Amino acid sequence: MRAFRLTAYDAPPSMVQMDVPAPEPDELRLQVAACGLNFADLLMMRGTYQEKVQPPYTPGMEFAGTVDAVGASVTGFRKGDRVAAFAGQGGLAEYALCKAESCVKMPDAMPFTDAAAFLVAYGTSHLALAHRAHLRPGETLVVLGAAGGVGLTAVEIGARMGARVIAVARGANKLAVAQQAGAEICLDSGADPFDLRAELKALGGAHVIYDAIGEPLATPAMRALHPEGRFLTIGFAGGKPPAFPANILLVKNLSVIGLYWGGYLRFAPQIMAESISTLFDWYENGHLRPHISTVLPLEDALDGLQMLRERRSTGKIVITI
Repeated sequence: MRAFRLTAYDAPPSMVQMDVPAPEPDELRLQVAACGLNFADLLMMRGTYQEKVQPPYTPGMEFAGTVDAVGASVTGFRKGDRVAAFAGQGGLAEYALCKAESCVKMPDAMPFTDAAAFLVAYGTSHLALAHRAHLRPGETLVVLGAAGGVGLTAVEIGARMGARVIAVARGANKLAVAQQAGAEICLDSGADPFDLRAELKALGGAHVIYDAIGEPLATPAMRALHPEGRFLTIGFAGGKPPAFPANILLVKNLSVIGLYWGGYLRFAPQIMAESISTLFDWYENGHLRPHISTVLPLEDALDGLQMLRERRSTGKIVITI
């Protein structure tokens, strides 16, 4: 089979020919149809992600395909099932192994490209907004990095939950995408000058901040929160985690809430399963539509990773196999 392999951190992966692997007793083998790219894939390839995978390995943490072989102890799946998987690695290949517990059966009408773009982004935003921040109808939600893979789903889900959504992104094209996803107000972080705190204050402040960027936007956004506001820290695509002044958190009774979606698979899988079930129901009822800006074949996966690195995409980049 063909597969991209990373042999050292910070070195680009290369296409190789490999034997098709056999599943362990608790694994499924998928014939991969599509793999969604995530910013976390880039961090993992540099060795800076919170969960390190030692090279050599095949990148691609989420993918979708058809069950090709079933491990001896696996129940609930059979050959031919269409599934989406969050495996942490392996998706940029023609076949991939994944633990059965990290796989879910797809809705019948869901294309593989949608499934490969769905679990991480929508799962992250739904757990963050519904389970961690307890976003309520009528509250103001500010999404930093609103046109990115997770940010765009936060806009869409926030609007679905009845929030007033303010999208913050760089450039008119990205803001147009966020507006289409349900943002009521759009702020261009590329404007010069740009005072995010002042902009948000003029709009009445915020109840929840959803931050996938970090600095330089995080601290001014935090300063625009209402008392008892909630700041969701999702990721640090800007390269620098925020360092909040604790005195402001104290005086305004603010909460800073972390969300690592993949961790729920280990310590609270039922919460994750219920969230995914809700999201699939919303998808089947036409309330969610993944925004996939770019679809590339496997041989062009490096181009897709570079687009992600340079932030030239909106929504998701999907690689088809």
